[in-house]
Amino acid sequence: MTTSLTSELRDRAFRWIADDPDDDSRVELQNILARAMGGEAGAADELADRMAGPLEFGTAGLRGPVRAGPNGMNVAVVTRTTAGVAAWLASQGHAGGVVVVGRDARHGSEAFAAAAAEVLTAAGFAVKTLPGPLPTPVLAFAVPALGAVAGIQITASHNPPADNGYKLYDASGGQIVPPSDGQIERAIEAAPPAISVPREPGAEVLGEELLNAYLAKVALLPRGPEREVKVAATALHGVGADTLRAAFERAGFGDLHLVSEQATPDPDFPTVAFPNPEEPGATDLLLALASEVDADLAIALDPDADRCALGVRERDGSWRMLRGDETGVLLGWHILSTVDTTDPLVATTIVSSSMLGEVAKEFGARYAETLTGFKWLVRAGEGLVFAYEEALGLCVNPGFVRDKDGIAAAVLAAALTASLRAGGRGPLDVLDELSVKHGVHVTDQVSLRVTDLSVRERLMAGLRATPPSALGGTDVTMEDLLPDADVLRLTGEGLRVVIRPSGTEPKLKAYLQVKQPVTGDLAEARAAADARLSALRADIESRLV
Repeated sequence: MTTSLTSELRDRAFRWIADDPDDDSRVELQNILARAMGGEAGAADELADRMAGPLEFGTAGLRGPVRAGPNGMNVAVVTRTTAGVAAWLASQGHAGGVVVVGRDARHGSEAFAAAAAEVLTAAGFAVKTLPGPLPTPVLAFAVPALGAVAGIQITASHNPPADNGYKLYDASGGQIVPPSDGQIERAIEAAPPAISVPREPGAEVLGEELLNAYLAKVALLPRGPEREVKVAATALHGVGADTLRAAFERAGFGDLHLVSEQATPDPDFPTVAFPNPEEPGATDLLLALASEVDADLAIALDPDADRCALGVRERDGSWRMLRGDETGVLLGWHILSTVDTTDPLVATTIVSSSMLGEVAKEFGARYAETLTGFKWLVRAGEGLVFAYEEALGLCVNPGFVRDKDGIAAAVLAAALTASLRAGGRGPLDVLDELSVKHGVHVTDQVSLRVTDLSVRERLMAGLRATPPSALGGTDVTMEDLLPDADVLRLTGEGLRVVIRPSGTEPKLKAYLQVKQPVTGDLAEARAAADARLSALRADIESRLV
């Protein structure tokens, strides 16, 4: 792309610079503008990109690169966003209420959390901030625990190092849902320039009592007396290591080994190409440590510790990470095996494995499927005891955290493994038994990353206009979930494909599932399922071009 520096673009940049309260951001954008005005190649393109905002405020809040300008995460954007949130809260009858602000350890997080707290304080709210960088589930816990009207966590979860974000929880303790996101976005649009938004120090910094209350709740999750288990774990340079260590100690698990190179928060994530446990290579150090210490279980948290991935030792002695669906079904089975409530409900999303529904039926429990995102999962219904999504999101504790919680999931996974170990079994034994009972369920994902979002729209429109009659050699029918969601679901005998644009990344995603009944040998059924899945994947990849 080659952009010329128009007077309109130049004037918008000048206005933003004049209205930016942060010295560093002003200088940053001034330098780009000066280079563009001097005719430097590419400078006008960069300026146009930075001025192309604002970042869209959706149900996942904000996410974007840390940089100056309206199309980035910076103090000015956070200030105007928080002014909009404050106006929205007041319009909902929450003026003067408690708001909790937390943060991770990414670039800019401390300054962004301070700006949000000061805007809310000046707007008359009773602001309480977490005592330093802490996992997102601690903030999610704090909202209902403190009777807050909202919570704000500054985090970009497992996004690349250059990014940061702004996540909002409402008074229910869950992430916001429509129409709140649209109302907040309009309030942000109506906010004054950042330099004109009042800011006032004075927020209360919470002590250790809140974290201790959270840890006390997590310590009660394991059922049964078994605590003998050796665990290798990594925080992937995020904020989860200390909280995970404390949670394990409180729950009685003393044999925890952390990947030392990744235990200290580092916003540059130097040992991983992408700080997401799902990404190839991200857990190499973890699995090496698990093998070295002869662990029973490996655990990877993402940088803000709301996601949890499990690694297990294969029967040949090698280690591998479980897929999100395997972990979800495993922990769902464990909770249903030990739940002490009547008429429990478990939930997952329309893109996750359907095996959880089969397991729920086995236990006489209720089962629900929702649209993607924990904002929907935690609202699945009364009596919810467990919810998961295939992208490593696990809520094993909906009674006190209405969101995914990697710390709590790790503790429960350790408890399950200890219990199985005492009986001479392991997680793979349970997964095998569930496959024999309910059929082999194998899942995969095809993601198309785009630079032009119109490509996603074109592909979705093409599928709607001419839906495939067969996929992977199996006849299919298509269901369009509009207007509830921009989602297409294709189903056939033992096959399901769900296609949707990502809500947080420039991707079009296809979620694949094949179900193969086990009529004889389990290995043969797995091989047949894998072959069908490979054919299905090839077919989908050929269509998403």
